[in-house]
Amino acid sequence: MDGNRIPHHPDVRAITLQQILEALVDPVRRSIVTQLCDAPTDLRCGGVDLPVSKSTATHHFRILREAGLIRQYYVGTSRMNTVRRDEIDEAFPGLLDAVVSADRMPFEGGTPS
Repeated sequence: MDGNRIPHHPDVRAITLQQILEALVDPVRRSIVTQLCDAPTDLRCGGVDLPVSKSTATHHFRILREAGLIRQYYVGTSRMNTVRRDEIDEAFPGLLDAVVSADRMPFEGGTPS
């Protein structure tokens, strides 16, 4: 794998709760994290079901990567994505489980049911 094609990922020791919460405030980004957590394997960017354009999706993936929530790498021409679950769980125990669980809750009229 060409090391020049791997985007920068922050060291988990440099990740703050504030960065993570700011990244997860957006419902599209929460959906990305939930889909990646639910997937049996890493997903390419186009393999995540999103209601936004490709350029907007790229922006959301970048925000999640820069916040330290996901790791991205290339396989051929596909940019693959995975949640940094072990690292995040160690630094912030239970956070991902709580976020993913809340994201799965059905909503009616804008409030959790």
